[in-house]
Amino acid sequence: MGNLFAGPHLWIILIIILLLFGAAKLPALAKSLGQSARVFKGEMKAMKEDGAAETPADGSASTQTGTAASSAPARPADQDTPPRAS
Repeated sequence: MGNLFAGPHLWIILIIILLLFGAAKLPALAKSLGQSARVFKGEMKAMKEDGAAETPADGSASTQTGTAASSAPARPADQDTPPRAS
């Protein structure tokens, strides 16, 4: 089967992406991907810290049930703000 993402295949994929999104939109697309990755890494780090904070230092069982509550009220996904138009 070979390597699908080698040489010419990668160039064809990049050209198709350029044609679909256009050269003007690629920087904005890369910026949004970077921001999404940064938010994801921050949330993963916060989850790890919350998990470590919930574990008692003396090794006894925790009496808390459910997930850790955040200080901000939860919002349903349908109430999130839509992306701004360019």
